[in-house]
Amino acid sequence: MKKRWPITILYRAFSSSTTSTTASFPLKHVKKSNFDSALSSLRHHIQAADFVAIDLEMTGITSAPWRDSFEFDRFDVRYLKVKDSAEKFAVIQFGVSPFRWDPLKQSFITHPHNFFIFQRQELPLDGAAYEFLCQTTSMDFLAKYQFDFNACIHEGVSYLSREQEDKALKHVNSTYKDESLDSWHSLKEIRDTHLFNIPDILFAERMKDRLSEWLGGLLRNRDEGSEVQPSFNDSKQQFETIFFKMRPAISLNGFTSHQLRLIQLKEVKDEQKIDAEMSIKASIGFRHVIDLLSSEKKLIVGHNCFLDIAHIYSKFFGPLPLTAEEFISSVNKYFPHIIDTKILLNSNSILQQRMKKSSTSLSKAFSVLCPQIALGSKSTHLSLQPSVKVEVEVDDIRSSNWNSGVKHEAGYDAFMTGCVFAQACSHLGIDFKQQSSSENLAHNEKLREHVNLLYLSWTNGEIINLSTGNRTSESLASNKRKNHYPKILFECIVIVWGFPSHLKAWDIRECISKVYGPTSVISVYHVDETAVFVQFSRAEMVSKFLDLKESLDRNNDPISVLHPLAKLLEGGNTCAASYETYKEICSSTVSKVLFADQAKAVGIKWKTKLVESSDKTKEHESLRKVKAVNSDPSCGERTKNKNFDDVSNDSSYSQLSSDEIIDSFYTREAKQI
Repeated sequence: MKKRWPITILYRAFSSSTTSTTASFPLKHVKKSNFDSALSSLRHHIQAADFVAIDLEMTGITSAPWRDSFEFDRFDVRYLKVKDSAEKFAVIQFGVSPFRWDPLKQSFITHPHNFFIFQRQELPLDGAAYEFLCQTTSMDFLAKYQFDFNACIHEGVSYLSREQEDKALKHVNSTYKDESLDSWHSLKEIRDTHLFNIPDILFAERMKDRLSEWLGGLLRNRDEGSEVQPSFNDSKQQFETIFFKMRPAISLNGFTSHQLRLIQLKEVKDEQKIDAEMSIKASIGFRHVIDLLSSEKKLIVGHNCFLDIAHIYSKFFGPLPLTAEEFISSVNKYFPHIIDTKILLNSNSILQQRMKKSSTSLSKAFSVLCPQIALGSKSTHLSLQPSVKVEVEVDDIRSSNWNSGVKHEAGYDAFMTGCVFAQACSHLGIDFKQQSSSENLAHNEKLREHVNLLYLSWTNGEIINLSTGNRTSESLASNKRKNHYPKILFECIVIVWGFPSHLKAWDIRECISKVYGPTSVISVYHVDETAVFVQFSRAEMVSKFLDLKESLDRNNDPISVLHPLAKLLEGGNTCAASYETYKEICSSTVSKVLFADQAKAVGIKWKTKLVESSDKTKEHESLRKVKAVNSDPSCGERTKNKNFDDVSNDSSYSQLSSDEIIDSFYTREAKQI
């Protein structure tokens, strides 16, 4: 029976700022109030770690149903969908669990941290308020597992990305280096002095030069070993070098109060610049953790973590690159060693056998590979199963006995991920007892082939190598995953949207097959209720279909109304294009719920986007063949009585252009009359 938690214990587990009660899993919860101290200790733990496991909790996954991952998604489109998700949804919890092998204890020591994070406008230069989407299913899922939304919003640690920090610092530098009148008026102290005339500005500039000269003299004396003279070469004796609290200072004489105020403002401006820079540095917040992970170059372990890495890049480094290739190159610079435990479990025959072909979800892998750790105790019926020992340490208190933690809490999920990885390494033959403390685990020969391989899409087993940029399809895991469609050839696909709502995939297939023959359409796949992919048997049929549709839309005559495609075009809103248009629509930052609305929102006003045919010669040969058939008197009554359905099943029609097909229908109608 699945263990159930009392509500009171759950509340204490989520509300504690340090560790939970002794009965629950020991987990360090980090909020604004204890972030600085937690960061200090975490820095030590990460520096000493053999690897660091991570996990993220987000406010959603897909901004629209059609942005879900489909079998018909090409690799570049899959990346665009991941990019959209990472840009639109927020990360509200971040789990970090450093694992270090303790040779004395003969076990791993881990320090699981559960960070609540929530980005706020903490700088006056931030501009518009931060926005993010919430997906109802995701929020309901988090609530089901007792996520503390109040702690996140009120006490979550804020952050700045590197790009946001750079922009803020550049703004400060440009503001305080600019000596123009407008720049000076931006400072409250200067506005209060009514500094609105040119003589005041010129005086301030002259005093700046005089003070710089005085300071330069002090520095030259220091470098030459000369003593500071208690005076300054000034004919009017307005500047005099004195000593104040054993340090050189300058005494100003013979200036009006207004002039003294102007001189003082120079110092105020410098102080304000320093304060502004310190405020920006203080707003970095949780990004300090990401910078730490990146600078230490430790092995990062996640579970099905491509989306996690995209979120980390988007939230803490800068805008995601436009292409998957650029993203891969950039990520590898920040995190050179990443392992995905889901790929590890699916790609190794030893681990597959250990998993007994069961699900490779994190919770399932944890229960199968780490039963003793999951229970936090040494059960007698599990004593014969090999297990890598893991102890948890929080606030200098170690524990090896605990109740099960709360799944889908980022800190606990990071802990589970690390335990699965440690146990998987053991099954691969890695002996931690023989592992040198100075050896980077990522360079271990038994792990090397699995490092930096991430699922770009779990739905079709497409794997991307962050080191090389190469893409491969997973072969061993393909037996677990059922492909519902034949081999997908993207050059053979058209995207059709805006058709009558009552039409289903079978209806659309039937319409097209009546024109091009029963074997012309390989598959029809619903993107959503307003759009479908149609895969043809040959690439040249894409241009033929689009040409035909464009001609029918343009002609709109009685023959067009009788055409087999008329059912698909009914209503006048049906649009069609090649796969590249689908990619273009997916790349937009707009996200409408329905694909047809999305196409309008990105500015598509045409009904058909034509592509050039790859083989005009075959079209002309087919045309001559059809004309010969139509003029042959031996056809007799058989030719005269041939209807649209029969004509459409003639294989020669798959080679015709749109106008040629329509002309052939006109010819046959005339013969029947």
